[in-house]
Amino acid sequence: MSDLLLLNGAPASALDPATLRAASYGHFTSMQVRDGCVDGLDLHFARLDRSTREVFGQPLPADRVRADLRAAVRHVDSGDLSIRVNVFATTDLNLLVHVGPPVAPSTQLPRLLAVQHERAVPHLKHTGTFDLIYYGRQAQQSGYDSAVFHTASGEISEATIWNICFARGSQIVFPAARVLPGTRQQVLQRGLGTYDAIPVRLTDLPTYDAAYLTNSVDAALPVASITLDGSTVDYAPHDESVEVIAKAYATQPPQPV
Repeated sequence: MSDLLLLNGAPASALDPATLRAASYGHFTSMQVRDGCVDGLDLHFARLDRSTREVFGQPLPADRVRADLRAAVRHVDSGDLSIRVNVFATTDLNLLVHVGPPVAPSTQLPRLLAVQHERAVPHLKHTGTFDLIYYGRQAQQSGYDSAVFHTASGEISEATIWNICFARGSQIVFPAARVLPGTRQQVLQRGLGTYDAIPVRLTDLPTYDAAYLTNSVDAALPVASITLDGSTVDYAPHDESVEVIAKAYATQPPQPV
């Protein structure tokens, strides 16, 4: 499948410099489409509308987004693909939809390096992703797979391109630090019904049985280890929490585009 760009529902073979400059200030959401359906599609719509109201002072109706998503699916004639929806403004509100081949979930269990960092306006999935790429590359150059962030006070928040949660027995715990509330994380929380959102301190890491990363690609990617200042906490496979998470997701079927 070749990548495709649609600007406000129409194919865009090239973007003029003014459009590219405008697109640098905005927000986006990314999703995986399988058989024409998306996990937590309603949450993607809600994120786009909420962020557009905050960033541009106007709503973004779900019907408009859905129309552009359906146009994207029609143009590539495939029900399995990756979609990123960017929202930016010139004189009007614009949707730039990037369509590409589907991305398979990760199979390698990541070894994470804990880094002190807090994203700017973390509740928004904004286009300022330099820091995420930078710290991820720094971790890889140090021999790890990616980075997980913590605050100055030592609370775990999120990873470079994932949310993170922890398991203690059958209880799933989400960090209370300020993060981007990922759509896949919200799907999991909706399926769980009962969960904890509490401070997860670096000193608490050895007390958890497992850690999982979640995003639009990886529903629950087990973390192999987290390292801080040369000290590493290893996590072994944990069947009890795997079963809890699988049952939670099973209650939340994908939604058709």
